[in-house]
Amino acid sequence: MRIVSLLPSATEIVCLLGLRDALVGRSHECDFPADVRSVPVMTYSAIGVTQENGEIAANLTSAEIDALVSQQLADGQSLYGLYLDRLEAARPDLILTQELCDVCAVSYGTVRAAVRDLTPRWGGTAQVISLEPTDIEGIFDTILTVAELTGRLAFGRQQVRALRERLEHVQEAVSRIPLAERPAVAALEWLDPPFAPGHWVPEQIERAGGRCVLGRYGKPSVRCLWEDVAAAQPSVVVVMPCGYDLAGAIQETQSVAHLPIWGQLPALAQGQIYAVDATSYFSRPGPRVVDGVEILAGLLHPEHWPAPTLAQAQRIAHLFETTVVG
Repeated sequence: MRIVSLLPSATEIVCLLGLRDALVGRSHECDFPADVRSVPVMTYSAIGVTQENGEIAANLTSAEIDALVSQQLADGQSLYGLYLDRLEAARPDLILTQELCDVCAVSYGTVRAAVRDLTPRWGGTAQVISLEPTDIEGIFDTILTVAELTGRLAFGRQQVRALRERLEHVQEAVSRIPLAERPAVAALEWLDPPFAPGHWVPEQIERAGGRCVLGRYGKPSVRCLWEDVAAAQPSVVVVMPCGYDLAGAIQETQSVAHLPIWGQLPALAQGQIYAVDATSYFSRPGPRVVDGVEILAGLLHPEHWPAPTLAQAQRIAHLFETTVVG
């Protein structure tokens, strides 16, 4: 089988199933496991890119990226493109893509159109599968879907069973904490402007023993106001800008740390503001969302669950030292 994965989460699933050698193409954002970087890149970002590597220019701020994305969508333009010559050369049997989020990856319609035009040239067919989980159970179903499509269903069931057991261990550890004593958690999926979390992130918070006070379970993330964040009165804030690693999350936080609104948050007074590696554990609907639950459990309840590593999450309350609390 020859697989092209146009989603980082799907690439992780393919590798989880032991099918790394079947990958003949990936998106420009697929970077885990590390050895997939040698797989040919099939996509590129249409905003602020260097065409050779397909990635968004590193010097763009959150506000600039948001403005470019909003304008591109308003103009009816796609945020991503396909290298058609590379896709033709890859000659895939199976292409994994998505319809869930136009901001997250190349659109399903773009992929279908490309396959329709290209498959006659290589004299074969390619199955195009859209993966679009909105919660953790949906992510597990996605793993099983890919496993079935690739003849690895029994092994896929084993992997899902192991992931479920890890979740159960976390929930057992935090089950002794009364609901009234669970911290009010505000996760931020973008900072300029702020976005409240959606899809599986509120569930990650709840499973880790927190109360999600900002966001929508199973729905897309939504733009909000800083006043909304303050009104939620979170005792913990977790900064997880979509697509950013830990260093990027810390850097993005520094750009908004001067805002006086932070001083109105109980989280700052208690020193409970954290940055996390969002792209690895929270942004992608893949196996590592379970790691994300474990990370949150360690942040919220270190007396019940091991603390995350410094590569996964860091306390960043010191960034707000000049912010007036109260």
